[in-house]
Amino acid sequence: MLAPGARQSDHVASAIAAARGIHGFGRDVEATLHWCVDVINRSPRVGEGSTAEAWELLAATAEYDVSAARMLEPHLDALGILAQAQAGGISQRDDMAVLNAGEGSSWGVFAAEADGVRVDARETSRGWTLSGTKPWCSLAAHLSHALVTAYVGDGNRGLFAVDLREPGVQHHPGPWVARGLPDVVSAPVDFDGVPAVPVGNAGWYLSRSGFTWGAMSVAACWWGAAVGVAARLLDAARPAHSDQLALVHLGRVDAALWAARAVLSEAATLVDEGTSAGVGNRLLAERVRSVVADAAALTLREADSALGPAPLVADEAYARQVAGLHLYLRQHHGLRDVAKIGREIVAAPRAAW
Repeated sequence: MLAPGARQSDHVASAIAAARGIHGFGRDVEATLHWCVDVINRSPRVGEGSTAEAWELLAATAEYDVSAARMLEPHLDALGILAQAQAGGISQRDDMAVLNAGEGSSWGVFAAEADGVRVDARETSRGWTLSGTKPWCSLAAHLSHALVTAYVGDGNRGLFAVDLREPGVQHHPGPWVARGLPDVVSAPVDFDGVPAVPVGNAGWYLSRSGFTWGAMSVAACWWGAAVGVAARLLDAARPAHSDQLALVHLGRVDAALWAARAVLSEAATLVDEGTSAGVGNRLLAERVRSVVADAAALTLREADSALGPAPLVADEAYARQVAGLHLYLRQHHGLRDVAKIGREIVAAPRAAW
């Protein structure tokens, strides 16, 4: 899908076919998470040679249901982080067994920070524990495990794996009044002396090259969700009675999504070839996210203009897709993130154009 002219891989096609067979897919959180675990256990990881296929899975899922992609992406990211740690010899598979984690576990990544709350990690005679409050913990009430960033004694942040079923874990039910992604509740979680397993040394999570892969995986979800919206524009432009404006709206979206796909495809190649550092991993991720976010935002604007209010009030699936994409795009911080690109370019020896 991400390569021009390529057909959807058999694995991705099979995964989406299975999703279509699940009643309430994307709304039934438990059933959807079970699907996520099963699919990811048979899927390639980002950075292991088949990044385009991993992103294709995320995009195809988002095209079908944005909420499901929002559940799938952090699970894929968490397993990729654990694989990187194991490959680097800084984490062992046996460490996860201590937390009762296995192939049937569902994972999240809780790395957000907010004023007034924090999680601290403390090493005791029986191992590490986490205490404090972590904001924006998506699906904490439903997941079995999570990777959580926490402050260690020297002021740096480390990454820790925890079992969310421990008695010291208390998830908040909200506030969560979202109209988009209504079933993917992202609320604070309190930790009170919760046993934790360190994943890498302090600072490893943020400094590793793979840190930016997750950011681009989110962009693949945005792109797939926008493709789902664009399909309605195509349907509206097909009839013989459609006017020129319907074709203009469709043409603008097509060009933007084509360009965004090309950017994702090139980024996947750079990641798999191990040459992304030559561009600059953070610069590459910010470029990808900016291009895809702009394409997705344009798709929403053009769809609003072309289709009017009718599908937003009479078509539940379409309204759900639009609302979900609107909220998911808020993970891009607009001009603040674009400024990061400018800062990277100014600091580079030369621009890469």
